[in-house]
Amino acid sequence: MLFKKKTTEEAAGTKRFQVKLTEQLPELGQITILVDTATGVNYIQTWVGTGGGITPLLDANGDVVVEEGYRS
Repeated sequence: MLFKKKTTEEAAGTKRFQVKLTEQLPELGQITILVDTATGVNYIQTWVGTGGGITPLLDANGDVVVEEGYRS
């Protein structure tokens, strides 16, 4: 769509995702941890060569990592 209506967050200038950590891994690529500011869910984003991916970050028990204060 060429002209899209802005969301409330976009109109207010707030961003949905924040970068928590970025690491460069020699000969492997870049890994970034993102936090969804609406839900507190952490995501791991990888960038290797010309490709990349994103998935929820899991703890040692296989549960999704959620920032404190967002847990219900």
